[in-house]
Amino acid sequence: MDEAIVCFSVRSGFELLLDALGLPQGSEVLVSAITHPDMVRILERHGLVAVPVDLDLRTLAPRPDRMAAAVSPRTRAVLVAHLFGGRADLDETVRIARRHGLVLLEDCAQAFLGPADRGDPRADVSMFSFGSIKTSAALGGAVLYVRRWHLVQAMRSRRAFWPRQSRWEYCARAVRFCGLHVLESPWIYGTVVGLGRLAGADVDAVVDRAVHALRPPPGGREESFERWLRRRPSAPLLAVLADRLRSFDADRLRRRAERGEDLAGRLPPWLFHPGDRARERTHWVFPVLADDPAALIAALRAAGFDATRGTTSIAAIPARSTATTRPFAPTRSRAIWDQPPGAAPRSTTTSPSLKSP
Repeated sequence: MDEAIVCFSVRSGFELLLDALGLPQGSEVLVSAITHPDMVRILERHGLVAVPVDLDLRTLAPRPDRMAAAVSPRTRAVLVAHLFGGRADLDETVRIARRHGLVLLEDCAQAFLGPADRGDPRADVSMFSFGSIKTSAALGGAVLYVRRWHLVQAMRSRRAFWPRQSRWEYCARAVRFCGLHVLESPWIYGTVVGLGRLAGADVDAVVDRAVHALRPPPGGREESFERWLRRRPSAPLLAVLADRLRSFDADRLRRRAERGEDLAGRLPPWLFHPGDRARERTHWVFPVLADDPAALIAALRAAGFDATRGTTSIAAIPARSTATTRPFAPTRSRAIWDQPPGAAPRSTTTSPSLKSP
């Protein structure tokens, strides 16, 4: 039986979870080689070592051979990120985790299937996000389904001492997003991008900074990051999250998935679509690899797609320069992000659900 714990964000919930787990300093955690960089930062805050496991770019699941090879006497947990709206096959990951007695965590921030979705029942913890651009956006909030009773008790007792997010902070974000709502029209967004280009402004970067409602404070000060993480959601956020779950539109998700599959079927053979064999694909975003991303983005926008180069929310995680991690460089995963100095990633993401009529 899983128990739900509502948190300020997935990153906040992950901080709470690591507090409760209390893994020994220097313990290793196997992580998907493509994930949110802050998840690695939080591991390191707790004195843990993130060991990236290369992905199969067709399924976006960790490669079983690389995961098995990366397990060491210091390995204590596995963190799998489900990417781009699809679900990675966890069969082999579960087998390896059980063989070595590892805690299995799954990050479902990009792969929410609806209110009944509690993740893989074989995972010890499944984490879901409801941030500003997620499938069921509540401008923040996360739900963690925890399947170890002692962890549930420990997390709830620790969370009780965390301060609440300010009501005014959440309301200010809601007001800002009301203003940004107009950009959902592909025609309007394309016009704004064109005008910004004429003015020499990077509109993608400006919009990205605006829409990420749960971005940590600027600067690298660890104490600021800690204060940002260690908070409970405000009452308005909890109310909006509850409403979003009650009013979830399953038909809208189904239509998005169908559009994504239709788009995948129309791709030319020379354009690679990472995750084309992933399970339960809902196409939260639609990644492709292109040698000339700028030209592809221009063509996609002209056709009515919201397209951008790369993504700021996830990245390829480099192997740390220690004796245990050096042999496991995630070469396939980094191929998506490999780039010459000063250039943008080769990957392009688009949202098939925003295509104009």
